[in-house]
Amino acid sequence: MSQTVKGVIARSKKSPTEVVDVVIPDPGPRDVVVSVKACGVCHTDLAYREGGINDEFPFLLGHEAAGVVESVGSDVNHVEVGDFVVLNWRAVCGDCRACKRGRPWYCFDTFNASAPMTLTDGTELTPALGIGAFAEKTLVHELQCTKVNPETDPAVAGLLGCGVMAGLGAAMNTGSVGRGDSVAVIGCGGVGDAAIAGARLAGATTIIAIDRDAAKLEWARELGATHTIDGSKVEDVVTAVQDLTDGNGADVVIDAVGRPETYQQAFYARDLAGVVVLVGVPTPEMRLEMPLVDFFSRGGALKSSWYGDCLPERDFPMLIDLYEQGRLPLERFVTERVGIDDVEAAFAAMEAGKVLRSVVMI
Repeated sequence: MSQTVKGVIARSKKSPTEVVDVVIPDPGPRDVVVSVKACGVCHTDLAYREGGINDEFPFLLGHEAAGVVESVGSDVNHVEVGDFVVLNWRAVCGDCRACKRGRPWYCFDTFNASAPMTLTDGTELTPALGIGAFAEKTLVHELQCTKVNPETDPAVAGLLGCGVMAGLGAAMNTGSVGRGDSVAVIGCGGVGDAAIAGARLAGATTIIAIDRDAAKLEWARELGATHTIDGSKVEDVVTAVQDLTDGNGADVVIDAVGRPETYQQAFYARDLAGVVVLVGVPTPEMRLEMPLVDFFSRGGALKSSWYGDCLPERDFPMLIDLYEQGRLPLERFVTERVGIDDVEAAFAAMEAGKVLRSVVMI
């Protein structure tokens, strides 16, 4: 039978979120009902509320979540009732051209639940990134569930569902940071600091954090930055990076902001054969104008990183194991734990740069 739970929705563009009754249908053959334990508050959720993703309102917000499988459909064999899982929005199909070419992190046909969750009047909800986890329970496809160590703090485990995985993967997967590399990260919010933690885990020896906020630079140091550059106090960020890398520029530069000016800094702050990774998300109207000869004159690579080019089944258990071993300080990303009624306040704290992550505990 269907069931009714509390959830957080964005009813219309730029309107405050609401806590309402949400109807969870019976799971389809490959669907799973997950009892949500914790869900991080991500910039993407705010973008949905602001109408920056699409106009398919109302949205059931939340996607960076961990919980326990409560019930499963008739054909589910990937998880079982009682499994502790992290939810993901890259449930790869295995059949599209990206998957068949051995690049499933670019999957074009990821799985989602077969039926919509609704309001009590029958209005269909659009779940954020196909998940919708600012709710007591949610309905997802079985492959959106990745089993991890059940002893892990749900507030920590859920971080891998989006932003922290995006940053870790930008360094470790997309950027292929290796031992002895120099890395510069522009923008030290949750994603940028995760990239710093990933670079440290991968063995980089020079890790340069770049931001205009002194508090964020301090967070970056705690997560592994060996040097910091305050963009509000230096005349030229590119020169400052070169000065810290023997005049060469960094082997890998990660733009976690996603603006034309930061991407241009990243491009020129890398070594001649260095890699630029864009993980910050630009808006559609942004344009970049640079001399084409400068692209021709440099080697290396220019890459975009979607979800850290992760494969949840490969990456989530490994990263949780590293956390449990004390080698990956995921707990430092949890700035505060809030209730389901506090999402608007969490959005405000995030916009003000006061938190790395607020986590809704359910």
